[in-house]
Amino acid sequence: MFGNSTRLDVTLISGITDMRKSIDGLSNIVAYELEQEQCNEHLFVFCNRQRNKLKILQWASNGFWLYYKRLEPNTFKWPEIKDEQLSLRITHQQRERLIAGLPLSSPMLTQQYAITITTLNQ
Repeated sequence: MFGNSTRLDVTLISGITDMRKSIDGLSNIVAYELEQEQCNEHLFVFCNRQRNKLKILQWASNGFWLYYKRLEPNTFKWPEIKDEQLSLRITHQQRERLIAGLPLSSPMLTQQYAITITTLNQ
């Protein structure tokens, strides 16, 4: 889904993101609030107030990809990010756990997640 995903840096954007924003709005957050280059091989992850929706912005050689996921019926286990810290870097394993609705640091997979992996690999 994310190309060479194990090589990509992943950055969680702190605060609440208006999910009505699309590529231009999200890339402006990266460029002007984070003061980072949005046109590099990187994943920027945004979350809404209810923590049930994620958007992931990715630059891929000549254009942006925008991924969107709504988690039902649960919420994403979004980590606490200090106000003075505008973003948080995570690993690709933590990204996969976040997308699955699991805590970033939990050492064991839940039974529900293990069943999902088994089902998808068949």
